Formats: sequence, structure tokens, C-alpha cells
Amino acid sequence: MVKTYRHESLLGFFKGMSFPIASIAVVNSVLFGVYSNTLLALTATSHQERRAQPPSYTHVFIAGCTGGFVQVYCLAPFDLIKVRLQNQTEPRARPGSPPPRYRGPVHCAVSICQEEGPRGLFRGAWALTLRDTPTLGIYFVTYEWLCHQSTPGGQNPSSATVLAAGGFAGIVSWAVATPLDVIKSRMQMAGLKHRVYRGVLDCMASSVRQEGLGVFCRGLTINSARAFPVNAVTFLSYEDLLRWWG
Repeated sequence: MVKTYRHESLLGFFKGMSFPIASIAVVNSVLFGVYSNTLLALTATSHQERRAQPPSYTHVFIAGCTGGFVQVYCLAPFDLIKVRLQNQTEPRARPGSPPPRYRGPVHCAVSICQEEGPRGLFRGAWALTLRDTPTLGIYFVTYEWLCHQSTPGGQNPSSATVLAAGGFAGIVSWAVATPLDVIKSRMQMAGLKHRVYRGVLDCMASSVRQEGLGVFCRGLTINSARAFPVNAVTFLSYEDLLRWWG
């Protein structure tokens, strides 16, 4: 954090923020929409009936994995551009320094398409799929289990319960996702013309050889700190919308 501030000023902490803000509504609507409809297809019960007769955790896990798999195709290009923007250094605090490679998210997307082709926008998508498919299954199972443990049978969980369950579900999911998140980010930073890794397994093996097993825990602390409030609010909004739509 100190190095980022010294090198890029306060603006360095907000690098690559515009695309996640623009995409989060789309990505979350796909994720929760696929999850809810998959769970509905598996259990044939509405949201209100689901509280009275909770679905099995197997069904919740399958629905969560399905949502995670489908949302990757919406998330991958946005995530790639975010990672590229966040990993380029912009010494704003130094007058006369050379301009950054990417001037913004649109310029970044155009540059990737020109240099790597349209498929370049999906670089790291396989690692992203491996990260999100099981992780989001665990995410929804953790949430449902915590709500079930804290709420009498047949009743809707309170807002406090939803916030706590959503926050802890976010932490658990990031604890599972962080190793593959590290690999995904490294593959996204490797350009087509200067390919560094031959695939997910090669990236994992190379990272361990160079930095040890501890490399898979990079960013876990900050991811967990961010995950609690973000996912607490996400699930509260999700539950309120379901109740509103009835």
C-alpha cells in the first residue's frame, strides 16, 4: 500500500475500478439468476417454499456451481481488463514520466483485440472457470447452512442473519478461490506474443518452483477483508429482491 501511494499517489488505489463497477450488476444478475433458476428446476419450489422446506445442500452446491460456470463467460473480459489496468504502473507522482500502456478500459480492450485477437479478451478464462465453478458452489452452501443454523424452521432469516451469513460465505469462498485467483491473474498478464505459461498446470508448477507454496496465499488477507462487507450487502439485496418479487 505504501509503495503504491508513493509511486502512483492516491489514485493508484482506484486503478481499474470503472470496469468492475460497470460489470458487477451484469455479472451478479447472471450468477444469482442462474443459481435461483437452477435451484428451482432441481427442487420445484419457490423462494418462500424453500424456506419452509430447505433444499438439500447437494442441490444448492450444484446450482451454485452452475451459476459460477455460466457467469465466467460474462466476467472474463471485464476481469482481464481490470487485472491489466491494475498491474500497469503509472508514476503519477513523477512529472515527465512516460504515459501508461493503457489509457483506460476501452483503450485496454481495443489494444488486447488488436494485439491478441478477440480470444485475447478471454485469456485466463479456463483458470477463472476452475476458480469460480466449485468456489461458488461452496459459497452458496455456506450461506444457506449459516442461515439455516441461525433461523427457526420455515421462517425467513433476519437482515442481521443475512448480512452475517453472506459476509462469512464471502470469506470462505475467497479462502478456497485465492490459489486459483493467483494463477488466473498471472495467466491474464501473460500476452500472446510473449507467452510465459503453457497452461494452468504449467503456471502452477512454475509459480511454486520460483516462490514456493506460499504463492497460493497471495492476497488472501485483503480478499477476505473485502469479501465480508461486499457479500453481506450482496446477499441482503438478493433476499430483499426475492421477497419483493414474491
